[in-house]
Amino acid sequence: MAEAPAHTLPAPASRGWPVIAPQHIGLMFSAATMIAILVAGYLWSQAPDYRVLYGNLADRDGGSVVTALQQMNIPYKFADGGALMVPSAQIHETRLRLAAQGLPKAGPLGFELMETQKFGVSQFAEQINYQRALEGELARTIQTLASVQAARVHLALSKPSAFMREQPKASASVLLNLAPGRTLDSTQVSAVIHLVSNSVPELNAKNVSIVDQNGNLLSTNGDNNGRPSLDPNQLKYRQSLEQNYIARVESILAPLIGSANVRAQVTAELDFTESEHAEEIHKPNQDTAAAVIRSQQLSESSSARGSASGGVPGALSNQPPANATAAVTAPAAAGATAAAVTPADTRKDSTVNYEVDKTIRHTRQELGRIKRLSVAVVVNHRKTTSKSGKVNYTPLAEAEITQITNLVKEVMAFDKERGDTVSVANSAFNIPDKEVLPEVPLWKQPDVIESAKMIGKNLLIATILLFLVLRVMRPMLKSFANAVSAPPQQRLVQETGESGSAPQLESFEQNVDRAKKIARDDPKAVANVVKEWVGGNGK
Repeated sequence: MAEAPAHTLPAPASRGWPVIAPQHIGLMFSAATMIAILVAGYLWSQAPDYRVLYGNLADRDGGSVVTALQQMNIPYKFADGGALMVPSAQIHETRLRLAAQGLPKAGPLGFELMETQKFGVSQFAEQINYQRALEGELARTIQTLASVQAARVHLALSKPSAFMREQPKASASVLLNLAPGRTLDSTQVSAVIHLVSNSVPELNAKNVSIVDQNGNLLSTNGDNNGRPSLDPNQLKYRQSLEQNYIARVESILAPLIGSANVRAQVTAELDFTESEHAEEIHKPNQDTAAAVIRSQQLSESSSARGSASGGVPGALSNQPPANATAAVTAPAAAGATAAAVTPADTRKDSTVNYEVDKTIRHTRQELGRIKRLSVAVVVNHRKTTSKSGKVNYTPLAEAEITQITNLVKEVMAFDKERGDTVSVANSAFNIPDKEVLPEVPLWKQPDVIESAKMIGKNLLIATILLFLVLRVMRPMLKSFANAVSAPPQQRLVQETGESGSAPQLESFEQNVDRAKKIARDDPKAVANVVKEWVGGNGK
């Protein structure tokens, strides 16, 4: 009996985990790579900008500062020159937190030297430590100025002695290390001098010398002749006064001839001598009738002289009276003789006090008084334009010059007795052509360079992302989508790599229906197929 033809049936689909094709593995690996690249690009774009925290950090302070940064979880790195750098967003906070811990400690020592005094230290050592502490505190204070990078202060203090009549004066020397490109003006130098002189007892401002790192003497306490120089405040006041007068002159003439057609200069001679005058004037009282009586005292006394003994007791007053004698004259004249013998003493005293005229006057001269003003004004010729468009310049009339002179005198409060002078000149201005400076190329401007760096950085990231999306992810996603949407037989062909000329398998439902039909029509053939399956599994 001939065997029935064997019918091939598809292998039953597996019911376990789905089989991962090699294409899927490559797709997942590519996706992971792209995600890693995206994360790396994002982290690179968000990398902090590092700035210098300390430029010249001493070795003994470097370990302490690095340890403190590690404890504060602040990232740091070292530049090529050895500078310690931290993220720019945290630089100010980091400096404040390190300063709270007393770091770095390599700066000048202050009064903390007095905290470590040992018991039994000598007076000389104690005085030296005090001087060092005072110098360190002054140096710290001066270093807070924006233009000062470092400072050293040396004090020469005098020691009081009872054996010297004149004690030596204290002096100070200050060495300033200015920041690159920074300078100190005269006002700031004067401020440093007064700061040092007021911080040290018995230290005069004239005995303070200030030198910069280049050896330039910044303090000028006097000229070669020993005369005091002009105070910076006085010089500033003089310049401010002159500029005020210049602005007033130009502002009043600008509406008449234009602000570009007038130039003015003012020279002010000021008297900064400070003096105080006091005088007391008394007027003589010649006219007694007009005089005012302050007080008057009148004293009058009288006494009668008799024959009784008087006077000072003594030998002459104790002698017996003389012998009596007869009167030569007639008895009628006895009364007159008696009156003449006993006359009366009269005394009058009169004292009159008059008021004395008194005038007390205190005069104090004004500091910075104007002694003399000199004003010079130059006026441009009048500009006229003809009908044809030609520009002409004509001198001003004499009346206009007189008018301008009178206006200037009124503005400056002209005083002829003071010696003020005003000079007005009318001349054509020789205005030079404006110098055309070459413009800096756009690609050399710092702002443009910085913006270009940021834009280039972002464009590079965008280009990498676009390349990954268009050239890597898009083809992979398209291939994956096609593989998912294909029928099972087509996916099987794609996964197994069969060619298009191979017989295409039918759908699963059609195969099931075909198997049922074969089982009904030819059970023997189905039995042979099952027998072959069982025999194959048993091998």
